[in-house]
Formats: sequence, C-alpha cells, structure tokens
Amino acid sequence: MNFKVLKKSKKSRARLGIIETPHGVIHTPAFVPVGTQATVKGLTVDQLKNIGVESLLCNTYHLYLRPGDKIIKKLGGLHEFMNWDRPIWTDSGGFQVFSLGAAIEHRVGKVASIFPKIGNQKSHRPIRANEPITDHHHEKFARIMEEGVEFRSHLDGSKHLLTPEKSMAIQKNLGADIIFAFDECTSPLHDYQYTKKSLERTHRWATRCLRTFEHRTSNLERQGLFGIVQGGVFKDLRVKSAKFIGALDFDGFGIGGSLGKSKKEMYKILDWTVPLLPEEKPKHLLGIGSAEDILEAVERGIDTFDCVLPTRLGRHGSTLLTASGVALDVKSGRYAKDKKPIDKKCGCYACQNFSRAYICHLFKAQEMLGPILATIHNLHFMEKLMERIRKTI
Repeated sequence: MNFKVLKKSKKSRARLGIIETPHGVIHTPAFVPVGTQATVKGLTVDQLKNIGVESLLCNTYHLYLRPGDKIIKKLGGLHEFMNWDRPIWTDSGGFQVFSLGAAIEHRVGKVASIFPKIGNQKSHRPIRANEPITDHHHEKFARIMEEGVEFRSHLDGSKHLLTPEKSMAIQKNLGADIIFAFDECTSPLHDYQYTKKSLERTHRWATRCLRTFEHRTSNLERQGLFGIVQGGVFKDLRVKSAKFIGALDFDGFGIGGSLGKSKKEMYKILDWTVPLLPEEKPKHLLGIGSAEDILEAVERGIDTFDCVLPTRLGRHGSTLLTASGVALDVKSGRYAKDKKPIDKKCGCYACQNFSRAYICHLFKAQEMLGPILATIHNLHFMEKLMERIRKTI
C-alpha cells in the first residue's frame, strides 16, 4: 500500500490524495461503503462499479463467524469470494466488541446523540467500569481482558476469544488490501479512568498487532496496516494516543472509539487528534458517514470514511438529497402519486428510470426492488459528494 498527497487546500487541512493498493487505487477524500458480510446488501458488484465505488469495507467479526476466514482463504480470499477486483478494507473486530459489550450495557453508539438508539438514552452521565446495570434485558455478550476479548457468538452462543494476534491472522486469511489493528472501542458514557485504562490496553494491543504483522508472509506483505487512535472525549488521552500510535510503524491511522455525545464534540476530537498524526500517511474516520460530518472532517484532514448509514437509510426508504442532511422518506404515502424522481438533479439509475410513486409502491408492497433502488441512489449521492469535495480541493 502506498499513499500520495497530490494537493493541499490553502484554506484548511483538506488534501487530495491517492491510495495505491494491489487491487487498484482509491482517490481521496473517499467514502467507503460497508459490505459487512462480503456484500453491500441488495447490490451486485456491477451495480457498485457503475455507481463509481472504488473500495469496500468488510467485517472481520462477522466473516470469522460465518462462513469462516479459513474457508474464505481456501476460496481465494475475499476478492475472489465476492468477485470484487477493487480494493477491500477489513476492520479489526474491535467495534463488534463494543457492540456486544458497552453498547448493550450503556445503550448508546459511538456518538450517543447521532447513532441508532439502543434502549433509553436519556441519561448521559458517565458510567464507571464494572457498574452493574439494572435492565437485565440488555445482557452484554463480551468480556474484555488483557489477552483479548472473550465473547459469545450472536449466531449460536458459542464462546470465542479474539486477540490482537488472532485479529491479524483472520484479516490475513481474508486477504483485504487494508486492515486495522485490534482495539477497544469505548462508549460515550465511559468515565475518564475507564477510558484511560482502555487506552493503555489498546496501545499494548497495537504493538502486539505490529509484532504479528512484522512476521508477515508474502500474502500479508501486500496489506496495509492502520493503527487506531483512542481516548474518548478526553483531550489529554486523545493527545497521548495520537502521539503514541502516530509514532508506530503503521501505514495509516484510524480515529475510533467514543466520538462524544454530539457532533461538536466529535469535531473537537478531530481538531485535537489529526494535527498530531504523520502528515504523509492517510487518516480514516471509523464509522462516520453523514454528508455534514464528512465535510467537517475533510476540512480537518481526514482522508477516508466508512459507514453503514447511506445503505441502512436506503433500506428503510430514506433517500439523501442534500449535504445538510435533508432526506426524503420515499415510502411515505404523500409520494404515492408523485411522478417526479427522488431527485431531478440526480443521475443515478433509480432517478433516471423511476418515479417516487413507483418506489413508494415497491416499499408499500414490500418488494425488494424498493430498498435496492433507494440504496443505489444513496450510494450515488455519496460518490458525487466525494467527487465535488475532491474538485473543490
């Protein structure tokens, strides 16, 4: 993997770049759609290519459990398995640790106020390590230890231990072009002491990932390894993590973990973190993908993004219209007789061929084509947004 900065903005930290991988290039800033289980739900690889998608991110945790990373390796790796000949990213499994643990225990997402709600989020007070929860309907499925994370499969309840070394081995078997070091994603409700303890453990895990990565075979030689900066909403911890992770021999850097209780907190975290990371290496914002947040993050020096938001919204009939976050609920009955396309200025397949009335009908009739067309539109929207950002820079 190789990264080149082609041009820098004179008004902000935004920059134009290119990531070179064995399976092609990624023009940055770039949005990376998520294909959790080796597929972007509902779309073929040809549809993704027609939209202009250059790379996809697949999920280490889910593919380890089903069909199994060793099976995927025997079948030629992810590229052959899913017939995708462009770059692939895989996450470390760290976010799923959060999803099975703190996200259930605290009932929040990475950014408490903007992630899909899990239970009641009215209380935003800090939650301390080992604090019991009274709602037994929210039993967590993961236990974090120094060695790694012990978790129960959401599929069959079987127990597994995911360690930094095992995460590297799984991602090697999957054969992605860019992989991430194993980390713990903290909750917006974790207090300072827990976040500090978690941060120090994540740093130790990062060095273990690098040691494993350094003993790479010819197959792993092709992969780029990104370290992940943690530290929650605490400035001194973010600074400490950026300096520590930034000094290690990673090919790029992800900014992860708790990103606060509001968008403003997330932007502050980027202001603290990005300037401390090596300028010549790419920076990825994990799990954030609204148009508004991408614009803010690019100005702060972020190069790539991944998020399920555009595809998830599409499957539920919410179609993106503007960078300010305005969306059209195409499944609403108010569009049942509307002859207009989702967006008359859009050149996507859905807008060029179908009316709001037809797509509304598909959702009402529970026809699978409805979510497919809405997903095509949303990913096309994201690709055109990134094109405009690159042209502006």
